[in-house]
Formats: sequence, structure tokens, C-alpha cells
Amino acid sequence: MTEASLSRGRQQGLVHSSKRVLSYCLLTAASLVMLYPLLWMVSSSFKPNDEIFTSVSLLPDKITLDAYVRGWNGLSGGFGRLFFNSLLISVLAVIGNLISCSLAAYAFTRLRFFGRDFWFALMLGTLIMPQHAVLIPQYVLFLKLGWVNTILPLVVPKFLAIDAFFIFLMVQFFRGLPRELDEAAIMDGCGPWRIYFKIILPLSGPVLATAAVFSFIWTWDDFFAPLIYLNDIQNYTVQLGLRSFVDSTAQSDWSALFAMSTLTVFPIFILFIAFQRLLIEGIATTGMKR
Repeated sequence: MTEASLSRGRQQGLVHSSKRVLSYCLLTAASLVMLYPLLWMVSSSFKPNDEIFTSVSLLPDKITLDAYVRGWNGLSGGFGRLFFNSLLISVLAVIGNLISCSLAAYAFTRLRFFGRDFWFALMLGTLIMPQHAVLIPQYVLFLKLGWVNTILPLVVPKFLAIDAFFIFLMVQFFRGLPRELDEAAIMDGCGPWRIYFKIILPLSGPVLATAAVFSFIWTWDDFFAPLIYLNDIQNYTVQLGLRSFVDSTAQSDWSALFAMSTLTVFPIFILFIAFQRLLIEGIATTGMKR
């Protein structure tokens, strides 16, 4: 190899290394910009109210935990009660979505019945229907059932496969599973239920984990539905509880708000870290032939 070739190779390597360093610097800067609001919220939770909007520094002049104490004990029954309510509703929503949506997706992909394509298209049509279009009929129905001011309107529909997004997600994943597995199971005498439990579900870990994580996050972060159906502060979720710290007619406790907001983020953060691999795999492989 000539000296000119070696020199050209070194120059190309230097250019490639420079591009990588520049890319890392840009990604780091973009990450800091996106993380700044979160860091500011965490920092503000350790500041007194009079320092939050007067100081631009992320480091508080004096670290205090008073905001966490006030926030945790500030509402009737304590903020722990709200955490329990949100956790209960979110877990039940995850269970309901996994059971009902996986059954619906299994029926659309593996079973033959009259009007299957029509019902699938109708189900997809609900994705473009705004939630507010059915809000009043749903509220009237739940009011007549006596479910208002309970968690039932937030939980029971999840067991009826109302989330078309998760059905579509699972349909795309199930279509990638070889049908030869079903045919072999039928040859061995398995029925539809046994195929669902013994073959489909064990192979669907990534998409089930993806649906579970998104279902938990969307339910945990939901503010509108609990606002409509929950009236008693004892039944509030954490999102309604956070709104209680801000009062347009009186003094708002901003530091307590940021303290409880920081605690509210932790369950979602831990859930994402725990299921990160399955979440990425479920999204990456959905709709792909394996």
C-alpha cells in the first residue's frame, strides 16, 4: 500500500471520527434541551415558593423537603390515597386491555366468521372518531347505571376492547406468526381457545408488553376522563390531585405541585426502564414477517 493511500485512509478516518464527535455533541445538546424542563421541575421541588420563579439556576440556594411533606399531606386523605387510586385504575386498565384486545385481535387474524372484514374496518374507523363525540352518551349511560363517582367508567370499558389502537397493533403482530403452528395444533386436537393460550400468547410477549406499557402510561396520565366521572376527592387520581395545588382565586403551592409531579413521574420511568427491551422489540417487529 502506497504512502498516498495510507494518507488518504487516515484523512477519511479523521473525517469520519470528526463527524461522529459532532453528531454526539448535537445529540447531547438536544437531549439537554429536552431534559431541561424535567430537571427544572425536580430542582423547583426543593425550592421555596418565592425562589422558584425568581432564580434561573437549577441548583437551589437552600435544599428543603418541606414541599414533599406539604404535598404528601396537603390533600384530604393524603396524596398516597391518590397514588393508590391511579395505580389501581392503571393496573386494571392494563389487564382489561391485554385480555380483551388480544382476544379481539386473535379473532380477526385466526378465526373465520361472517363479516370479519367489515367489523375490522368498523373497528379501525373508531380510531378517527374524537372522544368528545361519544362523551355525552357515555356519561348518560354511566349515570343511569349509577357508576358516576366510581372507578367503573374508567375500568369496565377496558375489558370490552374499546382501544382500537391496541387491537390493530396486536393484529399486525399476530399476522406475522406462522399459520403452520395453528394447523399443527389442530392436527393434535387443539381448539381455538387452546391455540390462543398455548401458542399465540406465549409468542406475543413483545407486543403484549408494548400494549401494557402504553396502556399504563396513557391511563396514569389521563386527566380528562377522571375529571368527568370522579367527584369525591377520595376517588381522585394523581392528575386531579396535582390540579388541586393550583388555584386561580388563591395562592398556589407551586413547590408542592412540582414535588408531587416529580413523584408522579417515577412509576412511568421505572416501568419504561423495566420493559424497555420488550417495548422496542414489540414496536420494531409489529407488522414484520418472521
